[in-house]
Amino acid sequence: MGFASLNGGQRVTLRLGIATFYGVPLTVVAFAGLVSGMVIMLIAGIHSDLKVRRVLRARLLEEARVERGEFVDDRQAELFEGGKEES
Repeated sequence: MGFASLNGGQRVTLRLGIATFYGVPLTVVAFAGLVSGMVIMLIAGIHSDLKVRRVLRARLLEEARVERGEFVDDRQAELFEGGKEES
């Protein structure tokens, strides 16, 4: 609020690459930057949250499978190539 009240009369030229706007109030530019930053952080937060939920869901399914006795050791390495013992 202080920034807006102290810089209410300031005007700037806004170049967006495809268009140029002359005489845009500085407070509009500042608040648009604030709102666009908040939207970007919201999208990034949703993406991160979905990734964490996916990992937790996979971990929960794995724990449920182990508790039911359906444990299969997926990390067991093959002792011999091709599954046959070489002499």
